[in-house]
Order: sequence, then C-alpha cells, then structure tokens
Amino acid sequence: MVLNYLHKIGWFIGLVLLQVLILNNVHIAGYATPFLYIYLILKFESETPRNTLMLWAFFLGLTVDIFSDTPGMNAAATVALAFLRPTFLRLFVPRDAFENIVPSIKSMGIIPFLKYLVVSVFIHHAILLTIEFFSFAHIGTLLLRIVASALLTITCIMAIEGVKKK
Repeated sequence: MVLNYLHKIGWFIGLVLLQVLILNNVHIAGYATPFLYIYLILKFESETPRNTLMLWAFFLGLTVDIFSDTPGMNAAATVALAFLRPTFLRLFVPRDAFENIVPSIKSMGIIPFLKYLVVSVFIHHAILLTIEFFSFAHIGTLLLRIVASALLTITCIMAIEGVKKK
C-alpha cells in the first residue's frame, strides 16, 4: 500500500515537472499543447473512491496552476475529469474484465482503452480551454485548439502506454 502511494507521488512529481518545464512551452502551430499531467488521473485503479480521486486531481491541477500562473483553470478541469472518470470506466471497461483494474491497453484492450482515453481527454481539454478562452466569440479557434491539443495528448499517452506495455 505504501509503495503504491510512493509510486503515485513519483508520477505526480514527474508529470508536474514535465508539464510545467517542457510541455507548457510546446505550442505546435500555435494551437496544440499537450496536457500530459492528466495521465496520472486516468491511471488510478477503477475501484478508487471518487472523493480520493478528486482530491488527487485537485492537488495535481493546483500544482500545475501554481507553476503555470493559471488561477484554478487546471484544477477545475482536472477535478471535473476525476468526477466523470468512474462513469467513463463503466462505459468502456469490458464486462468480463477484472473487478479492480488499472486502465491500460493491457487490462482493457486497445479499442476500449482508446475510447476511454479519447472521451476523457476531450472532456478535460474542452473544459480547460473553454475556461481559458472564456468566450465563444472565436469558437472556431477554440474548437481547433481543443481538437489539436487533445490529439497531441492522446498520441503522447498512447506512446507511453506502448513503451510501458513491453
């Protein structure tokens, strides 16, 4: 149990550092920015209580907000993702899967995991970038940023999953 929490704290620190030092400065074509820090929330065990998950998500988002100078935007989007995550898992985890799984390609299969990942990332990015824009005046640009950033984040997470699978 203690090792599990130490492992999560290691991922927490590593993903926050990666996000704030490197990924926040990546803006492909001015639209796509990967938000890889949400990988921690997506990888919690399926039986993790919602309150615990939302607490981890809040501190993860708040830490990114503090270092990125974005007042509460990442925390709000990450807590919303943590709130909706159990619903997404019920939708996409195969019925014959284990009771308490860690969502991954190995445990869920590639198609269910990809569906879970795509929906989760798009919801997170839609909330985060809508809060950032705070206007629907340029909805085309907003939608382009959501799609581009989500595709880049999904690609990065699938790459990590591919490396971890071996």
